[in-house]
Formats: sequence, C-alpha cells, structure tokens
Amino acid sequence: MQMQSPPHPGERIRTEAIEALELTVARAAEILKVRRATLSDLLHAKVSPTPGMALRIGKAFGPDMDHPFRMQFAYDEAKTRQQARGISVHRYAPA
Repeated sequence: MQMQSPPHPGERIRTEAIEALELTVARAAEILKVRRATLSDLLHAKVSPTPGMALRIGKAFGPDMDHPFRMQFAYDEAKTRQQARGISVHRYAPA
C-alpha cells in the first residue's frame, strides 16, 4: 500500500538529523563539505538527494544512503500517481 503523501526526504533529513543534532544548516553543510545553499535546497524539498549527497549524509549522520533513495522513490511515486488521471496513454495491444 502506497502512502498518499509521503514526506520529501529533505524534510525527514532536516528533522531527524539536522534539527535532532541541533545543527544549523550552515554547520551541517560545513560537516558535509557542501555549499549551504545546496543543503538548504534539499532540506526545503526543492531538489532530490543525489547519490553523492546521500552518501555524505549517511557517513556524517546515518542512516545508510539507501534510506534517502527509498524515501525519494516513495515521494516521486506518490506525486506521479496524483497526476495519473491527466496522462492519457492506453495499453498497447498488438494486432
């Protein structure tokens, strides 16, 4: 069963890692060795986690890098299903 509206991975990373460790975005970006703006965009759901960012987050704060990718897939799947009615494609049946 799919979640109707799962959170973006950035939201979970913000609450479960950055805020839980009482870090500022600037300090977390410093720890991850990325630009503050890059991390901020992820935390505010403007961009998806890249493999490199997921690896950095996993190394610095845990969990492993698979977790943000599973979250991103669930988020993308839910958003796509919300748009399904607007996509008019029918199953191909060979003659």
